[in-house]
Amino acid sequence: MLAFALEHAARYGLQRVVIVIPYLTITEQTARIYRDILVPVFGEEFVLEHHSLAGVGREDFREDNEGDAGQPSHAERRRRLLAENWDAPLIVTTSVQMLESLFSNRPAACRKLHRLQRAVILFDEAQTLPAHLAVPTLAALSHLSAAYHASVVFATATQPAFAHLNEAVTNAEAPGWQPHEIVPDPGSLFTPMKRVVVTWGSPDTPVAWDDLAARLADSFQTLCIVNLKRHAKTLWEKLDDPVTLHLSTNLCAAHRQAVLATVRVRLAASEPVRLIATQCVEAGVDVDFPVVMRAWGPLDAIIQAAGRCNREGRRKEPGRLEVFLPEDEAYPPGGYEQATQVATMLFRDVGEAGMSLDDPGFITAYYSKLYNLAGVTNTRESKEILKAVKNGSFPDVAQLYRLIKQDAINVLVPYTPRLALFDDLRTKADRSGLTGEWIRAARPLTVSLYRPKDSDTIWDALLPVPVAGWRQREQNDWFIYAVPDHYHPQLGLVPSGTLNIWIA
Repeated sequence: MLAFALEHAARYGLQRVVIVIPYLTITEQTARIYRDILVPVFGEEFVLEHHSLAGVGREDFREDNEGDAGQPSHAERRRRLLAENWDAPLIVTTSVQMLESLFSNRPAACRKLHRLQRAVILFDEAQTLPAHLAVPTLAALSHLSAAYHASVVFATATQPAFAHLNEAVTNAEAPGWQPHEIVPDPGSLFTPMKRVVVTWGSPDTPVAWDDLAARLADSFQTLCIVNLKRHAKTLWEKLDDPVTLHLSTNLCAAHRQAVLATVRVRLAASEPVRLIATQCVEAGVDVDFPVVMRAWGPLDAIIQAAGRCNREGRRKEPGRLEVFLPEDEAYPPGGYEQATQVATMLFRDVGEAGMSLDDPGFITAYYSKLYNLAGVTNTRESKEILKAVKNGSFPDVAQLYRLIKQDAINVLVPYTPRLALFDDLRTKADRSGLTGEWIRAARPLTVSLYRPKDSDTIWDALLPVPVAGWRQREQNDWFIYAVPDHYHPQLGLVPSGTLNIWIA
């Protein structure tokens, strides 16, 4: 993507490159690689990383006796100024930062938008764009391209059929959406890259957890991906052996990294390893299993799962992907279940032989069917956003356009191998309160949870972090988990459902 963007910018005299990535971990990883390549040649300010947790560590805060201890250093103030205006040749940011800024009415978010003129804007993992926001998003991006001479690139292994939405985008008083392929004859590239054979279990015949656990127990190296955290927990408990590892967002980032490091070591050493995971393993996670089992889900998720199978193409035999229906058929909120239903409808229409994950035409047919079924061109959110845009009601536009709907809280957890960091952060929270530096330091030990109901007993274990400088002011986004026993060494944060109100 970067190679294309730099050549494209040089050829057409464009001014900067903006890389937009949906996941924070991949954003940080990508920015780090780009800095390693480009900063030694062009200097520190060539690459700017901008997202909610972007920043620097303690070394960029002064600690002296001149009355400004804890204040940002010159380098940090400079970085913040560059971030406010996106004043760098190469910007690496998140989908939330980029797209919500386009629809924002806040000066801080809008201040950088002029930098998108004459820019190459590349969206990685474009399939993650929520379908209900597709039309207003494409309309805004087409305006950037037509009126402000920006080049917009969507990159993904599962390219959504956005051209199918051209009429709806045009009706939104936008130039339309008729992209063209950068790579000629992309379908021809899939055949030589085919590394996986897929076995499709019937979407009408569920597999019992006990049977699934027995199959996993007999396997040597297998990744099993399920749709919900409770499914991963159930299946792990069915096996409960040292060879079987667990990965979900109930684990903090440091814990997930440790699990993946163990997985990679065992795979490289040809040792037995079984990993039970949620979708968090599917995008941007570099693991290479000979066998992957995947619960029925959206077609793009199944394709992502295939990307963890024979990933390096070094095995003599092709990898094996097995799709199954678990006995507890349930899905995450939002459009996930509807996308799964479209995938199963396709299976019933074309049969196992017709489920060709290596055919771009088949993927386009899936997305077209999904958009038609979901009414993407006429969703309530889309209509309300476009109406607010037409009326010039910018506060309403900003309120309505949200990539992430679910309200979440951030919880600092007592992960045992990093308990010293946990204790240090808890002490600093008591002493100094919530600061940007504290948040950055806390990120390796943070678990995000959907905001519990007021009656949920988990509140008994959550200590709010006070706002820095305001000892009596509480905020409701950051908490410390005060019951160490509830952080399981394999399953991560598993709150008890029977907490008592014991916190004084």
